[in-house]
Order: sequence, then structure tokens, then C-alpha cells
Amino acid sequence: MNDLSRASELNASIRGNFRGPVRATDLSFVVPAFNEEANIAESIRRIHHHARRLVSSHEIIVVDDGSTDGTLEKTRAVGAQIPLRVIRLSRNFGKEQAIMAGLENAVGAAVVVMDADLQEPLQVLETMLAHRAEGFEVVFATRAHRKDESFAKRLFTSVFYKLLNLGAEAPIPADARDFRLMDRRVVDALCALPERNRFMKGLYGWVGFRTKSVPIELKRRQGGKSKFGFRGLLRLGLTGMTSFTTWPLRVWTGIGFSIAILSILYGLWIMFRTLMFGVDVPGWSTLTVAIFLLGGVQLISIGVLGEYLGRVFTEVKGRPGYIIADVINTEEGCLR
Repeated sequence: MNDLSRASELNASIRGNFRGPVRATDLSFVVPAFNEEANIAESIRRIHHHARRLVSSHEIIVVDDGSTDGTLEKTRAVGAQIPLRVIRLSRNFGKEQAIMAGLENAVGAAVVVMDADLQEPLQVLETMLAHRAEGFEVVFATRAHRKDESFAKRLFTSVFYKLLNLGAEAPIPADARDFRLMDRRVVDALCALPERNRFMKGLYGWVGFRTKSVPIELKRRQGGKSKFGFRGLLRLGLTGMTSFTTWPLRVWTGIGFSIAILSILYGLWIMFRTLMFGVDVPGWSTLTVAIFLLGGVQLISIGVLGEYLGRVFTEVKGRPGYIIADVINTEEGCLR
């Protein structure tokens, strides 16, 4: 048995110890939450209200991604009135892994992933379900505009997705949100993927299936602040780039060939000039610039190679993407 198989069995064992009895339901809601004490209770109430109007049965799964504020307590408090499951991770593993923890524990015929910040309009759920009835297996929300973001963030996002889509096997929409409705077959396909470094927007596109986008107008955040600063976005961007395209490696291969060809041509020119006009005074400044240029190029190319090698190192270790500390089922009022 290889390392990936053993890791998959370990993940299954972790989920099996906490899932409890499985009951089929029409719709599962997966809500990853990290330090969302200001929004989580109202988010759950709104989800429950809309779900009761749209489907006959539903479940709400809140994934507490190692929150350090009162998110867990607020969730348990609202769970006294609204049946839900709370999956508490042992530490903060990141939003991508929190989403996977929810997907791997959801039992609905369809699953909705959404944030807990109250920015996404729940009214669009009716439209999503209508598109699913038309035969679309994935219905996802896209931003109608980015006027609320800074120029730097808009520029970074635009450049990143253009670079990412240069070598991606499947196009990844730049304005797509994690807010999406997925059929059970799509969820099962995502859960079957063995990789640990997950860039969910890329994986959504990679698994395929019939897809439909729905533009939405994001609301202003009700409370708290975004957990994705520049460093977090940069880290996520590197994960996406190294997971879905190899063009950075090819670019530095091209740069290496170009520098080698230019060096050969320059060497031929020096040889010709020496034969025709003799030896001139050595150019120390030119030599210094050339050494620093080539040294910088080599270090950058090693760094790019190191990013890919680091991803491989993480994958071959076979550690699970997340660890569940406990699961609180408020419907039964007990801790599993």
C-alpha cells in the first residue's frame, strides 16, 4: 500500500470516528468559519430560514477552523434552537481545508458552500436550485463587479488569474466565489482527490461537470474583518500556481536557453573582434553586471523550482489535510 492510500485511510478513519449515523437529506450547507463570532449566529439563522422555504430537508454544517474568539460558543448557542453540526478542527488549517472537512462530512443530495460573513445574498439560492433542476451540476456565484476593492487588489487578482489560466487544464473564472451549489457527484469527485495542497477554485473547474454562473452583488460585511490579507492571498496564489500550471518552470527554461544563446553569440563576437582588431582593455563593469545578472537569474529559477519541490515534499509525506477535534451535533444535544 502506498503513502497516499494510507493517508486516505487515515482521513476516512478520522471522519468515521465523528460522523455518527448518516441520514440522507436534500441539501447540505457547508459554512467554514474562522473568528466569525460577529456573524456566525445570524448566518445560521438566515440559512435555516431560506432552506426551509426551498427544500423539504436540509442540514447545516459549520466548520470551526481553529477560531480563537467566541465563534464556537456562538454557534453552539444558536444550535439550541436550530439543528446543526459543528465540526471543530484541532487548529487553523485554512479555508480550503475547512471546506473539504465540510464536504467530506456532508450527506445531502446537493451541497452548498458559503462564507459566514453575510456578504452573499441567500436569495440567489432559489436561482441556483432552478439551474440544478435544468441539469447543471455546479452553479456558482460570480462577483458582478470589484468596485469595493482597492486598485492594487484588483490588479493583483487580474494578473494572477491571467497567469494561472495560461497553463491550466480547465479555465478558472477570475470573479468566481466559493459560494456554490454542487451535485452529490461533484462532491464525491472532489472528495476522491488525494492531494493536500488544495486550491479549491481550481479543483472546482478541474473536476468538470455542467457548470452555470450566477452574478451576485456582494453586501458590505456585517461585522468583523476579512481574514485574507495580502500575505494570505499571496500564499493561496502560490498554491494555485504550483498546483495547476507548470508554465513558470517552462519560462525559466526559456530564459536559460535565451541567455545561453546570447552568451554564445557574444563570445563569437569577441573572438571575431579580437582576431580583427586585437585585444582591448577588459571591461570590468560589464563583467560585474553580467555576473550579478546571471547569479540573480539562477537564484530566481532555483526559487521557482523550490516552490514546486516543496509541494511535492508536502504531498509525499501523506499527512491529512486537516484533523477533526470533535463534532457537536446540536440536534441530539451530545458530543461525538
